[in-house]
Amino acid sequence: MTNHKYQEIIKKLQDDLSSGKYKPGQRLPSETELVRRYGVSRMTVFRAMQELQHQGLIVRRIGSGSYVSTERSSNEHVFGLLIPELGETEIFEAICKGIMDAPQASRHSLLWGNTASSQNTKEQAAEQLCRHYIERKVSGVFFAPLEFSPDRYQANQRVVLALRKAAIPVVLLDRCLEPYPNRSLFDLVGIDNRRAAYVATAHLIRSGAKRIAFFARPESASTVDARIAGYREALIQDDARNRKPMVCMGDATDASFVKECLKKHQPDAFLCGNDLTAGHLMHTLLAMDKRIPNEIKLVGFDDVKYSKLLPVPLTTQHQPCRHIGQVALSVMLDRMQTPDLPPRDVLLDCRLVVRQSCGGSE
Repeated sequence: MTNHKYQEIIKKLQDDLSSGKYKPGQRLPSETELVRRYGVSRMTVFRAMQELQHQGLIVRRIGSGSYVSTERSSNEHVFGLLIPELGETEIFEAICKGIMDAPQASRHSLLWGNTASSQNTKEQAAEQLCRHYIERKVSGVFFAPLEFSPDRYQANQRVVLALRKAAIPVVLLDRCLEPYPNRSLFDLVGIDNRRAAYVATAHLIRSGAKRIAFFARPESASTVDARIAGYREALIQDDARNRKPMVCMGDATDASFVKECLKKHQPDAFLCGNDLTAGHLMHTLLAMDKRIPNEIKLVGFDDVKYSKLLPVPLTTQHQPCRHIGQVALSVMLDRMQTPDLPPRDVLLDCRLVVRQSCGGSE
């Protein structure tokens, strides 16, 4: 009897109940049928049904079977996850796990929507999922706004406008809807990007870097603009050396663009918008026979799993993703209880993880 299968059965039945597949009072599939459907032992199914009964979602009748409860508690809610980059960006999986692991989560359910589609653009898929959540009358939506698209701002606005018209609370994850430093009308839970970039830049300065450039992809989220602001602030604070900001917005896999940045700015260090950009940039620089960290130091953001597995282990800012998820659920429940609260930014601190890419070691 594996814990994985046990949780899988609970999650699937929770989703079926919250989606309305089984109506209040309707009889659920028998334990024998569930054993056959999931390929597990009867004890695993029994444990799962016991847990659903404990949550008040079902009623078990001896000799008759299990039925959908007709008296669900007003304190139990179903929330939707609208994360277009789920499965593409590692941090969001950890954030979602944090939501599920939060102390308050045992009484609530999450709907995981898939925005991936070969037929639709990411913007269209996100709006389709938004409509799906509105039809299901979810209690709230956790939304990570779209990035890397010229139309992302308009698409993000259409999503939150539709949710607002449906009176569904929204908590933003990781990033704001509005360009930095503006803020939206919705709660946001993420990291203090400006401070984190300041700390990373200050570390490069202490490591001996004299010409530090910032490298990021065009059309990035507002988090990158906040990081650029923190990077600039750290350079200004080091006024004795009269350091000038150098921002490179482009494709880190494009060798010609990277060569142009090197020729124009002659940097001896890069602070990158995230670990993915830093990883691509590292490979491009190494292919150009640049020595890291001897000639060029690199620092990233996020501390994703592969950051320590790069050819030169990457110094980066570790995001407390699971804590972000836990706090996000608390913020959502606060918003539902007190709708008139002013919109809040709840920004968690990062931890600098020093590895060889800037000359240090763990």
